[in-house]
Amino acid sequence: MPTQILREFLDKNNIKYVTIKHSLAFTAQEIAASAHIKGKELAKSVLIKIDGKLAMCVLPAANKINFDLLKEFFNGKNVRLANEVEFQDKFPECEVGAMPPFGNLYGINVFVEESLAKDEEIAFNACNHMELFQLSFKDYERLVKPRLIKLSHHSKL
Repeated sequence: MPTQILREFLDKNNIKYVTIKHSLAFTAQEIAASAHIKGKELAKSVLIKIDGKLAMCVLPAANKINFDLLKEFFNGKNVRLANEVEFQDKFPECEVGAMPPFGNLYGINVFVEESLAKDEEIAFNACNHMELFQLSFKDYERLVKPRLIKLSHHSKL
């Protein structure tokens, strides 16, 4: 079961969560619509490279990474999107593109768009393209200990 590691981690930490099944969807916006979740409460995980080191950015479904903000935050270091080949082996139990925002479980630093902290709950891919986990943002933050920063802007589709 692709979600087993994450499910065990949440259970071990006595986290209350809900699983939400939805029809097959690949983009964050499609998933939010299919699961009837507000786009600002659905978190997507985007893998980046900072001077060659893998990191995870977590942002609302409707947002896009602002690389100028990231470069400023990282003092001008080389920051770019990671390609699938660079991270697919880091999440062996997950379908590509369905990584949960728990980079800490995989030895990857996590940076979260600060606007997500304003929401009571957060929903995210459960390692596949047909299931989400939803839990309180406070629990997520306590487990992951991400850096909250301004890293994205709302995308006008």
